[in-house]
Amino acid sequence: MAFRPAMQSAGLALDIWPRAARRPTARGSREPLAPRAAYPGAMTSPASRPDRPARTSSPPRVSTTGSVTLNAAGAQQWQSGRPWVYRSDVTSAPELPGAYPVEDSHGRPLGFALVNARSEITVRVLSRAGAPIRAEDLQARAAAAVAFRLSLNPDGDAYRLVHGDADGLPGLVIDRYNDYLVVQCNSAALEPYLNGLLVTVSRLVRPRGILGRFDSPARAREGLDSGVRVLAGKVPDLIEAREGPVRFLVDARKGQKTGAYLDQRENRLALGRVAARVAALAPGRQALDVFAYQASFGLHLALAGLSTESVDSSADALARGKENAALNGLDERMSFTVGNAFEVLRAREREGRRYAAINLDPPAFAKARRDLDAAYRAYKEVNLRAMKLLEPGGVLGTSSCSFHVSPDAFATMLREAAADAGRSLRVLEWRGQAADHPELLNAPESHYLKFALLEALP
Repeated sequence: MAFRPAMQSAGLALDIWPRAARRPTARGSREPLAPRAAYPGAMTSPASRPDRPARTSSPPRVSTTGSVTLNAAGAQQWQSGRPWVYRSDVTSAPELPGAYPVEDSHGRPLGFALVNARSEITVRVLSRAGAPIRAEDLQARAAAAVAFRLSLNPDGDAYRLVHGDADGLPGLVIDRYNDYLVVQCNSAALEPYLNGLLVTVSRLVRPRGILGRFDSPARAREGLDSGVRVLAGKVPDLIEAREGPVRFLVDARKGQKTGAYLDQRENRLALGRVAARVAALAPGRQALDVFAYQASFGLHLALAGLSTESVDSSADALARGKENAALNGLDERMSFTVGNAFEVLRAREREGRRYAAINLDPPAFAKARRDLDAAYRAYKEVNLRAMKLLEPGGVLGTSSCSFHVSPDAFATMLREAAADAGRSLRVLEWRGQAADHPELLNAPESHYLKFALLEALP
């Protein structure tokens, strides 16, 4: 099949791999695995050169010769619309990562996929059609992904441009923060084509710089090198971004995910709108932002007019929250408490505190199916405590990012917590991840984020 990285032209060179990184060809000569490419980014000076950080990545060896055979269970998964097939359902696969045709155990063609035999997720679907996928086809998918995000008219300049399987680009994430892009690539078979994909995206959004966050544990499972480095242009240590009326600082090199939890973007805006209505009813009301990280929800609560306490176990995260408060002129309206969320909620109940708004954004308590029982108890406990602290008419924003906790289980947990707290709550909204993080209908795991907006009745 023809799956060729396309040569790009002129401008500012992307630095995906070290210049010295090369692989032998079939004839024994040495040439780049993927041609170095450029993007026409909006730099302050056309003569500016990209940063040349320490070279921490090498191109993977890949192939396009061979095919993959699935067993009956794997073929059924493929035909049911699942985006991937696990190693246990693969009968045979080439040793080297690459883009290969896929067939069932009877030799019937199923389509084409990105394949890496050493990865637990061995097969990542590219197409269920018979035509080979070319690099140009992947670039067209990247362009379509960007066009879709721009059509959403996001209220801000921090959002996701490419969301992996949901955009037909398995293993690839590209996030935008103001004039900068942050990239994660967790597929050894896709990485050789990253150059052309970034060129395509850059022509549409014209970034000033691109950062590679190649430090995910998934890269080790794919047999890829790790590191964080500038791929093009210059990327500052802190990027100032906007989300609705809130401005915030992003440490794209060290922050969680690519620097921020963009999947909660629309939920923060929704909570801010409801909080503004609640705050308008009476001055001086209070809010509590629990599992706050860098006070992303808390900033919206405070900007809505509520005196907000943000609670997190990480002093470093809250230090950034304080910077964000200052950036928005909210120093006097926000306070920060380093502590255990469960203990702080119990302490506020003993103190007799009541709040007009509370937000809970806990970590994934259930990282594996075996954690479900303990996670359910933890989610119920923290929500029960928060419900007891709500004023009549107060609002609760509450989340679960554990994809092992289904939407039905999340709703059941909230009903049980409300019953045990002796509170009646009205559902304002059931929500999920932002629209720029689309779900796949045939992959329930892609609906990982659950968010509820609830109002306490008298």
